[in-house]
Amino acid sequence: MYRLTRPRVLLAALYHPEHFPLPRFPLGISDLARAARATLLGHVELIDMQLGAGLRDIIERIVTGRPDIVGISATFGQHGLMTSVLDEITAQEGGPLVVVGGSLTARNERLLLDRYPDLLVARGPGEATIADVLAHWHGDLDRDQVRGIGYRGAARGEGTLAVGRARRTATVANRTQHDIWPELDLLPRTFGYRGVAQLETSRGCTNYCSFCPRGHKGTWSGAAPESLGWVLDAFAEVFDEHPDVSRTLYLVDEEFIGRDESAVPRALAVADLLHSRGFGWETSCRVDQVARLDRDRAWHVERGQMWRGLVERGLRRCLFGVESGVTSILDRFNKETSGEQNALAVRTLSALGVPTRFTYITFDHLMNAEELRSTYAFQGRTDLILRPLPHLSVAEIIDGVHNEAFVAEHATGQPFYEAISYMLVSMECLIGAAYTRAVDAAGLAGAPDPSMGRVEAQYLDWRIGVLSHRAQLWVDRNFALDYTLKSLEKLADGDRRHAIRDTRAILKRAGYSLLGGMLSLLDRTAPDTAHRAGLDEACAQFADTLMIRLRARIDDAVTALARDLPPADAGILLAEHAHWANTDAWRLINAADPCGT
Repeated sequence: MYRLTRPRVLLAALYHPEHFPLPRFPLGISDLARAARATLLGHVELIDMQLGAGLRDIIERIVTGRPDIVGISATFGQHGLMTSVLDEITAQEGGPLVVVGGSLTARNERLLLDRYPDLLVARGPGEATIADVLAHWHGDLDRDQVRGIGYRGAARGEGTLAVGRARRTATVANRTQHDIWPELDLLPRTFGYRGVAQLETSRGCTNYCSFCPRGHKGTWSGAAPESLGWVLDAFAEVFDEHPDVSRTLYLVDEEFIGRDESAVPRALAVADLLHSRGFGWETSCRVDQVARLDRDRAWHVERGQMWRGLVERGLRRCLFGVESGVTSILDRFNKETSGEQNALAVRTLSALGVPTRFTYITFDHLMNAEELRSTYAFQGRTDLILRPLPHLSVAEIIDGVHNEAFVAEHATGQPFYEAISYMLVSMECLIGAAYTRAVDAAGLAGAPDPSMGRVEAQYLDWRIGVLSHRAQLWVDRNFALDYTLKSLEKLADGDRRHAIRDTRAILKRAGYSLLGGMLSLLDRTAPDTAHRAGLDEACAQFADTLMIRLRARIDDAVTALARDLPPADAGILLAEHAHWANTDAWRLINAADPCGT
């Protein structure tokens, strides 16, 4: 009975509601809950700050409930929240065993262990780790047998006062994780708070981008489609109880398709299962699943048929990490793509009728002014997004996207930047990334910033650094409103969804105008002068002028949009709009998402 009821485990997810007003199903702690319960040891509870709990509520639950194990999930921007909880826990006499995980903790592993020597830092997906932590609590495993953790070993040397050196245990490869499904304890409450459902069908990526530390994410591996049906049935039961919620699942796979020989049939099989349960769905993958310069026409026709098949099976939209349209920048990012390849992919997807969005890194620390000008030009291209051409065969489209006359005939005239998910993104020099090492080698790296798991850095061209700073202020000032619109778009279908997207397009156009205006100011400032303050002030004034114009356009658009939304959604939008409209300050909020998700 003791082994079945102990340890008492509390899994907590942190959150900044002031930056992200609408929630998403907390997949991380839900996956861990299933893995913990599968051991048949103890009792597991979950608490999520997205769903009405404050930081003090989490701390109070720990102090009064006295769980034996506390797991904390933290991502970028949540370091301060995490340390607040950890400070309270470690101040207790005989407090719980604490394990922390998430993208941020993987970046800050050494810093956390220096501050909290008894902490366990999960360095991988976490299911195997939490199962072993339960066994460790019962004395079945020693600490060095817990898979996938960083920890402090015992101090060595007679009379030493120092804590032991940092140690690591081996992580578990994604391909050996046979069960990556979540418990659904918090899904009904997520819907009650106007949130959306998330699920993974694969883990890891097929590439090693220089800006993305791969240690905690691993190599790509996809779950077998036949294991997915019962999970979707469980999701469907919750959706059935919330008929007002858009029946959409957001697959947060880094790379949905994969790269083995069964990639296409597997993707179609997963889509069949989703479609058979009545789900629309969205996901992410790499551009090289659409266009590759090293593959023949037959490969591209097969991929084109796959994409049409996925849309027919309920794909609502797919995110592609384009990151740049400039080949020299893509080489620096180790994207293993080119500007030409990205252009062909965008044309192909749009002509096939695949709804898309793209991530794009506008500023990076090692870029030169000519690369920034080329970035601006690529974002403004009107020959990339074509009209959907359902009357043409896939083969005709694959041939046509290479033909400029075909492109001119079918181009919508829509600028590419309107398809970029978030405009004006600057590179994050994440701790442990190859790109960060290159920045350090160039003498540009500065102090670590634990809140974002990154290193502060200067720009090789100081003028681009000024533009990046002003762009980030612009992004952060508009972020909560844009994120609210994006979240409401996820809840909507049909014309209402398109109306929300049109409102977001107003923000994108303003962002592109800001980039163009600041680029003109850069061109009038010589790089060998010390006119930093002058360029910064000129950019600030230009941003102020644009914001005045933007307010008028957004006010009209939000007023019209709110009339068409359900009362609860309209209330959320109007409250966030009021906060946005009444804010005059330019300030950084550290709300960037380096993976664009």
